[in-house]
Amino acid sequence: MHVVFRESHGLEETEVPTDLGQRPADLVALSFSDSDLGAFAAGWHRARAGGQALPSLRLANLVALRHPVSVDTYVARTLPGVRGILVRLIGGTGYWPYGIASLQDHARRTGIALAVLPADGREDAALDAASTLPVSTLRRLQALCDAGGAVAAQAALAQLSLAAGLFAGPVAGAKAVPECGWYDPDRGVVPPPLPDQARSVVLFYRSYLTAADTGPVDALIRTIRARGQGCFGLFVPSLKAPGVGDWLRLSLSGRNLASLWNATAFSARGEDGASPLDPCGCPVFQVALSTARRRDWAGSERGLSPADLAMHVVLPEVDGRLFAGVVSFKSPGRRDPDLEFSRFSHRADPGRIEAAVARAEGWRRLAEAPCAARRLAMILSTYPGRPDQIAHAVGLDAPASADRVLAALHDAGYGTAPAAPLAAALLSETLSWPLADYTRALAALPLALREALAAAWGDPGADPACRGGAFHFAATWRGRVLVALQPERGDPASRGGDYHDLTRTPRHGYVAFYLWLRAQGLQAAIHMGAHGTLEWLPGKSVALSETCWPEALAGDLPFVYPFIVNDPGEAAQAKRRIGAVTLGHLPPPLAQARLPEALEGLERLLDEYSTADGLDPGRRSRLIAAIRDAAAAQGLDRDLGLPEAASPAEAITRIDRFVCDLKDSRFGDGLHIYGAGEGEMAGLLTALDGRFVPPGPSGSPHRGRADVLPTGRNLYSVDPRAVPTRGAHAQGVKLAEELLRRHLQDHGDWPRGLVVDLWGSASMRTAGEEFAMALHLAGLAPTWDAQSSRVTGLEIVPLALLGRPRIDVTLRVSGLFRDVFGSLAQMFEMGADALAGRDEAEGGNPYRQRAPRVFGPRPGHYGLGMAGALEDYSAGGRLAAGEAWLSSSSWAIDAQGGIARPAPRWKRGYAERTALPICRTCPKPTC
Repeated sequence: MHVVFRESHGLEETEVPTDLGQRPADLVALSFSDSDLGAFAAGWHRARAGGQALPSLRLANLVALRHPVSVDTYVARTLPGVRGILVRLIGGTGYWPYGIASLQDHARRTGIALAVLPADGREDAALDAASTLPVSTLRRLQALCDAGGAVAAQAALAQLSLAAGLFAGPVAGAKAVPECGWYDPDRGVVPPPLPDQARSVVLFYRSYLTAADTGPVDALIRTIRARGQGCFGLFVPSLKAPGVGDWLRLSLSGRNLASLWNATAFSARGEDGASPLDPCGCPVFQVALSTARRRDWAGSERGLSPADLAMHVVLPEVDGRLFAGVVSFKSPGRRDPDLEFSRFSHRADPGRIEAAVARAEGWRRLAEAPCAARRLAMILSTYPGRPDQIAHAVGLDAPASADRVLAALHDAGYGTAPAAPLAAALLSETLSWPLADYTRALAALPLALREALAAAWGDPGADPACRGGAFHFAATWRGRVLVALQPERGDPASRGGDYHDLTRTPRHGYVAFYLWLRAQGLQAAIHMGAHGTLEWLPGKSVALSETCWPEALAGDLPFVYPFIVNDPGEAAQAKRRIGAVTLGHLPPPLAQARLPEALEGLERLLDEYSTADGLDPGRRSRLIAAIRDAAAAQGLDRDLGLPEAASPAEAITRIDRFVCDLKDSRFGDGLHIYGAGEGEMAGLLTALDGRFVPPGPSGSPHRGRADVLPTGRNLYSVDPRAVPTRGAHAQGVKLAEELLRRHLQDHGDWPRGLVVDLWGSASMRTAGEEFAMALHLAGLAPTWDAQSSRVTGLEIVPLALLGRPRIDVTLRVSGLFRDVFGSLAQMFEMGADALAGRDEAEGGNPYRQRAPRVFGPRPGHYGLGMAGALEDYSAGGRLAAGEAWLSSSSWAIDAQGGIARPAPRWKRGYAERTALPICRTCPKPTC
C-alpha cells in the first residue's frame, strides 16, 4: 500500500486509513502540532548545515494516524529499525490511546527509546509510564520542546539520539529564544536598529519564530523594504503578556514611524483604555493570517471564519487599527525528501501582501504631502430616498456638513476657498471623462470583473451617464477638493433593493466614476455620512480579493468616513471592505416622546413594585399580579409573546423593559451638521494628516451612552466590557425561561444541572445572550453603569422572585471567550461564591456546595482538543472523545482570573456535570 501525503486537518477529516509511505529512519517525531513539527524540521536541517548532522529522521502529524489501521501500517512500514521515538501529546493518553499502546508495545519488544511528552506544560505520570526513558531524560526533553525554536528542537533531537545509543554532537547556540526582540528575515533575532533604519515595524508572535513559521512576516517585511521603507520585525509572546506593553513603548519610543503593522490577534487595550501601540502616532495596519487554505478562501463569500474574523478584525478594531487584508493562508508545503514530511504552515500570498502594502502606501503619501498640496475628493451619497433628495445621509445634513468641512480645510491650510453653497452646484454642474479613457482604465481591472460588467450592463456607451462620447458626473471642484455625488450603482427604479445587495454588479457609470477618481491624483477621499454603496458592492464580506468590486474600485485610496455614531454595524462594512477610518458623529437632537395615557397606570405599578421589592414580600406578590393583569388589559402580554406560565422574574423584566423603552423613546428633530460635535473636526483633520485616530465606541448618546463622547473617534462595534448588553440580558432571560419550560414539560421536573458552552465569536454576535441565559438560570442578573452601559457587577435574584430552584450551571468557555470575555468568567465565579453563602435550602440552591463552575482550555490553547478522536464512533472512541474533551476543557477559571487545573475531586464532579447534557435520554451521569 502506498498513498501520497494527505493534507487533511480538522473536523472535516475522514476515518479512512492512511499510509504515509515513509521509509524507516533512525528517529521519529510525532505531534498533533504543526509548530512542533516545523521546529523539529528546522532543527534537523540546522544541524546538517552546521556540519553536525543528526541521525535520519521522520516527522508525521498524528492527525494522519488516528485510524488503528493507519497506526498498524506505520508501525509495520516505518518503525522497523527505528532507534528512538518522540511523541508530543495534549490531553494525555486518552487523546491517542491506540497509538500510544502500539508504540509502547513496539518499544518494549524492540528495546528502543520512547519518549511520550505532554505538550501542555505540565507533568503527566501516565505519559511517563508509557515511555521507556528515565524521568530525568523525559524532563530535559520536555523543557527543550517547550522552549521552542530550531536550536532547542535540534538539542531535543540530539538528546533523543544519545538516549537511543546514537551519536550526536554538541549543539551550539542559545537554546532559548528571547521573549521579545527585534527580527530581520535574513538574520533572525537582531539588536535594535537605528531609528532611521526602521520607518516601518511588523509586530508578530514569538511562536511563529520558534516554529520557523515566519513566511508571511518575512514576505511582508521584504515587500515594504522593496518600496523604499526600512522595515524590521518585532516579536512578542502576546501584546497583553506581562511586561510586553512597557517593552514595546520603550522599543518604539523616539522612532518616527510611517506605519506600524500588526500580525498578532485580539485587542491590546488594557483596563485603562490604552494600547502600547497608541504612542506611535502613525496608522496601525492589521493583517490577518488566515487559518484556512487559500482555495477555501477563494471560494468563500465570507472571507474569514468566525474565529479569524473575531481575532484578526473585530477585536483589533477596538484598538483603532485599520484592516489591511489577509496576507497568508495555511497549507502544506512541498514534501521534504530528507524527512519524508510535508509541513502544514502559514503560506504568504504575494498578491494579497502587495495589495495590503499598497493601501498603507496610500496613507503614507497622504501623511507626507503638505496640506496645501493635497488633492481630496468629498463624496456625497445618493441614498434610496425620494427622487428630489440628493446627498442624503442618516441623521446628517450632508450638504451643510460638506460646506462646513470645506471651511475647516481652508482654515487648516488646504487648497480650497469659500464659495457658494454646494447644493445648487451639485444640481447643475457636471464634470466629464472621455469614454476612451474609461475603456483604457477598465482594461486594468481583472478579467472576471470585466466579464461580469459586460454581462450585466452591455456596452458602456449605452449607460445613461454616457453622452456624447463621455461620462458625466455630478461634481464640482472647490480649489483642490473635488465634491461629487456618488452615482447610481444600478437602475434608479430598483435602487432600494440594490442598495445593500452584495450580488448585483455596478453599472458602467458607477465603475467609471471611481476609475475617474483614481485618475485625478487624489491623496484621500471623504465620504460624507452614512452611507454610500461602494462598501456594499459584490465581493467577500471581509478579507477581500482582487476580484471583489470594493477593492477593485477603491484601490489604494485612503477613505475617511464620517458616520453616525449609533450605527456600528454598517460602519463595520466600510471599515472592513474599503479600509475606511469611520469617524463617529452625533445623531440629530431628539424631542421627547410621551408615554401613552393608557400605560401610565402600569408604570406606577412598576414603580411601586420596585419600592416594595425586598421590603414587603406580601405586597410585592400582590403587585406582581396587578402588573400582569394591567399588562394583559393593554394587550402587552400578546405583543411581547409572554405566556401565562411565565415566571415573575421573566414577566416583570420584559414588561418593565417595554415600558421603559417606550417612555424613553424620542424622535429626531432636524439633522446634525458635521463638526458641531466636540472632536469631530479634529478627528477628520487628524485622519487627513495620515495619523492615528483614537478609537471610540458606538452607541446612542441620547440613551445614556456618555462613553461615545467625544465623537470624531474611529468607531468600533464591540466592547467586551459592555457584554451582556441590556437587550441581550432580556433575550437571555427569555431563552432561559423557554429552556426551563421545555424541560419541565418533557421531564416533569426542573433540570438538575446544565453545562452552557460559551464561544467568543457567538457571544460577539449576540452581545452575550447565552451568558445572560446562564446567569438567569442560576438566579443572577448583571448590573450596568448608567452612563457607559458597561457591566459593573451582578445581583442575586431572590428565590421568591424566581419561582423555582436555582439551576446548577457549569460554564465551558472557549479559548477565544476566555481571552476576550475573561471578566465574564470571573463574574460567574464571583456569583457562584455569593450564592454559596446564601441562607437558602440546598434543594433550591445547589451552589451551597462550592466547586469550580467555569472551565476552559489551558492558557494559550484554543478549540475542543478532539481532532484526534472525533471520527471513531465505537464505544471506546466515544469514551476517548469524552476524555479528550474533558482534558482540553479542564482548566478552572476563578473569580480573580486565575487559571489552574482543579483538584481531582472537583474534576470528577465536572465530569459528572458535563455528562448531563450529553446523555439526554439517560438520567445517570455515568452512562
